[in-house]
Amino acid sequence: MNKRIVLSYSGGLDTSVAIKWLMEKGFDVVTLTADVGQQKDLDGAVERARKTGAVKTYLVDCKSEFVTGYVWPSLMANALYEGYPLSSALSRPLICKKLVDVADKEDAEYIAHGCTGKGNDQVRFDLSIGALSPEKKVTAPAREWGLSRGEEAQYALDRGIPIPNPDYLSRYSIDDNLWGRSIEGGALEDPTVEPPGEVYAWTRTISETPDEPQYLDISFEQGIPTAIDGTKTDPVTLVQRLNEVGGRHGVGRIDLIEDRLVGIKSREIYECPGALILIEAHRDLEHLTLSRELLHFKRTIEEKYAQMTYYGEWFDPLMDALSSFIRTSQEYVTGHVTLKLFRGSATVVGRGSPYSLYDYGLATYGQNDAFPKAAKGFIDLWGLSLLVSSRVHQKAKANRAQPRR
Repeated sequence: MNKRIVLSYSGGLDTSVAIKWLMEKGFDVVTLTADVGQQKDLDGAVERARKTGAVKTYLVDCKSEFVTGYVWPSLMANALYEGYPLSSALSRPLICKKLVDVADKEDAEYIAHGCTGKGNDQVRFDLSIGALSPEKKVTAPAREWGLSRGEEAQYALDRGIPIPNPDYLSRYSIDDNLWGRSIEGGALEDPTVEPPGEVYAWTRTISETPDEPQYLDISFEQGIPTAIDGTKTDPVTLVQRLNEVGGRHGVGRIDLIEDRLVGIKSREIYECPGALILIEAHRDLEHLTLSRELLHFKRTIEEKYAQMTYYGEWFDPLMDALSSFIRTSQEYVTGHVTLKLFRGSATVVGRGSPYSLYDYGLATYGQNDAFPKAAKGFIDLWGLSLLVSSRVHQKAKANRAQPRR
């Protein structure tokens, strides 16, 4: 009797070849395709899995759970890794959770994923599955078979494995979900070359954007976006709409050299219009509603939060502690932020909150300003230690400069 294995299946070349490769190793393959908002024909992908030989297929709609359980927490943390919003890394713990659920349901001892031996995702899958179900055995066929991209394509051709648009897939490696789209490989591997226009799918070039700006007003309740222009919107639709509107104005393109988890540098292209708009708005609202000490300390927590997400440590106990701190910090992050979208930028132009710490009477330079009367005494006390040390040091320098007799 064959062993049963659950494969995280995207429908691309690697995971399609993995089905047949695992079958040849003596496994009955069950596939799980998690819908986290990727713009692909997932029904077609599942059908290809069946045609390739999967004994059972699962297609699970995870979009709402992804946004509320993973995207919103990362937004409250303003999670940026080396300057870009995490998207692929953010979806992996959810996909692993679903893999473990299906493996338990199917009484499967093995779980497989399509990651290669060079990227970050293999770490995220291995660590997350291990944290959720230590007794499961994890395998990564693409890490074991030693096939080049061309050899994979030939393997698929020889065995009649249906692959969509293999020509395009061979040029770029693309991963997308509701929170962002990442592109690498092909011409992008030369960091001196401008990205070809064909790599972009969500965002317009600046020359194609509207001639007039568009204003958006985004409402937040305890750090979570709830409405656009006063209209309550469900989480999935809210992100989708901001991706569409932001992309139309050219917002969200990022071209950077990234430090991968394993230490090598990689040239990556990202499209994340909705994520950048929301993070820009959320951070601005925090400036209005958080005290200086909380705001400054939270920035150090955010960096660690983003690193741990990127490194595949979502289920680490420290992550739980960081998440608890971040949730607590959002108690008064309620209000609205107005942004101007124009020519590739999303600029905050206004904000308001019932918990605003901005006091016009304190901030104004008008006639009723009370600060000048109190400022002199405050400055004297604030600079007292500096004044004392300066006097002592200047006296010491003067004594050393005196000629000896």
